Amino acid sequence: MQYRELGATGLELSVVGFGAWAVGGPWAWGWGPQDDGESAGALHRALDAGVNWVDTAPAYGLGHSERIVGKVLRERGDADRLHVATKCGLWADGAGDVYDLRPGSIRREVDDSRRRLGTEVIDLYQIHWPDRQTGTPVEESWTAMAELVTEGKVRHVGVSNFTVELLERCERIRHVDSVQPPLSLVDHASLAELLPWCRARSTGVVCYSPMLSGLLTGSFSLQRAAGLPRDDWRRRDPQFCEPRLGANLAVAERLRPVAARHGVSVAAVAVGWVVAQAGVTAAVVGARRPSQVDGWTGAGDLALGRQDLDEIERAAGIGPGPGAAPGPGGAVPGGTGA
Repeated sequence: MQYRELGATGLELSVVGFGAWAVGGPWAWGWGPQDDGESAGALHRALDAGVNWVDTAPAYGLGHSERIVGKVLRERGDADRLHVATKCGLWADGAGDVYDLRPGSIRREVDDSRRRLGTEVIDLYQIHWPDRQTGTPVEESWTAMAELVTEGKVRHVGVSNFTVELLERCERIRHVDSVQPPLSLVDHASLAELLPWCRARSTGVVCYSPMLSGLLTGSFSLQRAAGLPRDDWRRRDPQFCEPRLGANLAVAERLRPVAARHGVSVAAVAVGWVVAQAGVTAAVVGARRPSQVDGWTGAGDLALGRQDLDEIERAAGIGPGPGAAPGPGGAVPGGTGA
């Protein structure tokens, strides 16, 4: 497993981290029924393989994901080497998505997350999405985040799903330690402007959905898409419907020669391409069962050469060079994972 420093924080992260979105179980943006025992087993499997951090959020199962993560960390004897990233600003139940980045709400959320996780200090605290409802200026929200560092409740602060314009406004108040954008062989718009901005400012980048929520694993199929549970958010996502579905699965198929050459899975190649991009610290990769973890941990020490990267990018129709032709993909409010 390779490790990299998150920006200028001094925090060393494995190049793949465990994404705990699906661990939340059934909720407004859930992945269908989920067994807590399998969730815990998947996280244990990843940590045993050298993964040293997990990314979660209070929105994932309305606190359930954080509770499962906290339980697993308490079960381990090596919790002191492990890092937890969680978020604030989004709550998504049956009544609809709630975006709230008022300073008072951020303060309530961080204390609730610390309690569910069973930790005094959160390693990386991130704004999940920009505030779409309360009208709170991002400067006020980011000032509250900076104060949490000063108070010792969190070690580092970052954002997810932010534009460069919002990042500039935050940076004037306090350095943005990390940014979490979507990045995959289908959705690679962040390569054009966001990643160069982060590189220039020593801001860490942890990318989510490197496998496009399962479509680039090499094990997904048209039949599986048709059989997704009714409460799986992917049933209503355009990437899982034609004409994009077939095109996405074709990209995964075209990765098989590279995977065979390196003796890894298609999923590992898809994730490996993401962590090979300049400025990327790590990728957040989801799993619902221990066996799924085995499919992508190979990306943790996969060395892709320039010939490999060119072949992968041709397979995905990216060219000339990564980021030149942003794909049609979009992120969903749930926001991090496979």
